[in-house]
Amino acid sequence: MKIDILVFAAHPDDAELACSGTIAKHVAAGKKVGIIDLTKGELGTRGSVELRTKEAEKSSKILGIAVRENLGFADGFFTNDKEHQLTVITKIRQYKPEIVLANSINDRHPDHGRAAELVADACFYSGLLKIETRFDGKKQQEWRPKAVYHYIQDYSLEPDFVVNTSDFFETKKNAILSFSSQFYDPNNTEPKTPISSKEFLNFVKARDIHFGRPIGAKYAEGFKVNRSIGVDDLFNLI
Repeated sequence: MKIDILVFAAHPDDAELACSGTIAKHVAAGKKVGIIDLTKGELGTRGSVELRTKEAEKSSKILGIAVRENLGFADGFFTNDKEHQLTVITKIRQYKPEIVLANSINDRHPDHGRAAELVADACFYSGLLKIETRFDGKKQQEWRPKAVYHYIQDYSLEPDFVVNTSDFFETKKNAILSFSSQFYDPNNTEPKTPISSKEFLNFVKARDIHFGRPIGAKYAEGFKVNRSIGVDDLFNLI
């Protein structure tokens, strides 16, 4: 299966919090979108691996994505090394995305910045002919995505561009709330965390409002890039 947009996330729920409006918008436009979670979030204070897996499945149905996988890297302890890069390269070559979305380049959780570097490096190396990977016993062809964009997470970074997600905020909200073990649930008796309060969901909404304001949109999601963005037509920037 060829994917148009492949979203990598250090933890299940990273993609939902930061770019699920963008995901839902492109799915509605007929694009095939997939999510690959690097870890199972096993170090999370609340919930369990089994529960978060079920929550990710529920969110995936809400977003309408074509595929979701979990690479099972060690939460908190995966590294940007050859072994992990080759695993990510195998997925990039399997799905051949035109665009990759990845974690924030700099963020409060150390996994996020490390995942951003790992995925960006893997996207480059995936285009090198002499790096060999195999899938289902067959040698894979090299493939390099046209672009890698980093979604903005906890830190308030200035976006390089924003995506108008005004028509998809409710979908985003429902996808986030699929992870009831992690986010606000008045019936949850587990220890409180920085992201489990009702106020945190207000922060997510306020940030999307903030990103939308400069472009005259009700809601938007922000992204960072490591290189200049090129366009063929100035009207594509409107």
